[in-house]
Amino acid sequence: MRPLRAPRTGEPRHPGRVRARENRVTQAEFACTACGHTAHADINAATNILRAGLALRRAAEAA
Repeated sequence: MRPLRAPRTGEPRHPGRVRARENRVTQAEFACTACGHTAHADINAATNILRAGLALRRAAEAA
């Protein structure tokens, strides 16, 4: 198991991939200003953490 840095996990990793303060409508609501993707901020962050973890695992398996 490897630690994953928490900063910016709530930022988008969906097709829009735009980082902007305006994407965070409220503490609980995420809405991408570029592509319109919306999600609960915690779900968005959890999805980003999962994707990052899977990418690390794939890289480790490929090495």
